[in-house]
Amino acid sequence: MVVTRFAPSPTGYLHIGGLRTALFSWLWARKNKGKFLLRIEDTDLSRNSDEALKAILEAFNWVGLNYDGDVVYQSKRFDVYKQYIQKLLEEGKAYKCYMTKEELDTLRAEQEAKGERPRYDGRYRDFTGEPPAGVEPVIRIKAPQEGFIEFEDGVKGCIKIAASEVDDFIIARSDGTPTYNFVVAIDDYEMGLTDVIRGDDHLYNTPKQLVVYEALGFRPPKFYHVAMINNEKGKKLSKRDGALDVMEYKRMGYLPEALLNFLVRLGWSHGDQEIFSIDEMLELFDPKDINKSASSYNLDKLLWLNAHYIKNSSNEKLVELLKEFGVNLDGNEKADALLDATKQRAKTLVDLASEINKIVQTPSEYDPKAIKKAFKGEAIKNLKEFVAMLQEAKPESIEGYHEVMQKFVEAKEIGFGKLGQPLRVALLGSMSGPGLDAVMYIIGLDEVVKRVANIEKFLKDS
Repeated sequence: MVVTRFAPSPTGYLHIGGLRTALFSWLWARKNKGKFLLRIEDTDLSRNSDEALKAILEAFNWVGLNYDGDVVYQSKRFDVYKQYIQKLLEEGKAYKCYMTKEELDTLRAEQEAKGERPRYDGRYRDFTGEPPAGVEPVIRIKAPQEGFIEFEDGVKGCIKIAASEVDDFIIARSDGTPTYNFVVAIDDYEMGLTDVIRGDDHLYNTPKQLVVYEALGFRPPKFYHVAMINNEKGKKLSKRDGALDVMEYKRMGYLPEALLNFLVRLGWSHGDQEIFSIDEMLELFDPKDINKSASSYNLDKLLWLNAHYIKNSSNEKLVELLKEFGVNLDGNEKADALLDATKQRAKTLVDLASEINKIVQTPSEYDPKAIKKAFKGEAIKNLKEFVAMLQEAKPESIEGYHEVMQKFVEAKEIGFGKLGQPLRVALLGSMSGPGLDAVMYIIGLDEVVKRVANIEKFLKDS
């Protein structure tokens, strides 16, 4: 059975790079009818934030990446780690190191002066003498001193480094708290992980974790290290480029299915296909197809996908989503017409809410450029005559309003713009917006009459 995990630290919010890793791990587990587990790596007690933890769990809930079993918290497992440290000490696979910070700094300075890579020199590896007084030791693991550490990475292929590159690294600090690479290896083993999919910023942690696996006699999982997401200039993604808290995307009006579709395509592909439902992702995803090279964040692509998912969402779903953006269409008998008229044009739910408000709220101001362009010659006269024709016809459907417009321009022998442009500015305050027949049907005849009277007064007063 395939078992994967996602293991964020609650020291900051969940960003989209993390969400992509979680998505890949979730897809691989779900595709294989396996388990997807969530672990919170909260051993750094001074930097943990309850707010960040809440935001991580909230983000998982929003995008629908369900995990199996209870969340595992590393901070509740210190006793487990201590037992493993004791086991390694008793077996002679780890040892107490009494080197002071000053000694370590001196050693590092000497190595750098010789052009060597700074590293611990193993001076307490086989120490049997009297421990120096007043020094709380750290615990170091005995790393192999010759040969190679190698593993087959599912994305990058064979990774092989000389054992001399890995020193006897610290597995417990002088206050007894265990270190990252030690606890990760133990937790991944105890949680039964078969596959670890993570960012390639962890690639050089893997040899250290393999040293821990080897010392404890554990079988390591299969590793897949995913290349980073860059900005459009090929540099590291920053907040300005889109490396935001995942919940910020919700606040900006993105749909979770659009965000997941966007993320699955950052580093993985299936031919030229761009749009993937969750079912298609589950059918097609395989981590061995993840690209070796970094992917590029493209905001236009995300907006295009989001527009696609808004356009193809049911009106019932959009009614619910829009409530968070200040638009409540419950009980509005024109809700379907309103959404049909606006969802074709919206790239985000913020856009959609704005387009709806533009229709349902009487304009309080008018775009000066639109006024200048639309109100020439007989524009006001045409509007008043058109309103009179509407009042006589009393249309009750979008088609009915369309017919009156058609009749009017034919009777007057004018181009449609001569009516459409001033009418659009009168009804919406600017030149942009959905079809005028739909707008008039949605706001109703009395409101059309009122808005035309408003613009006539505005033009007289100004």
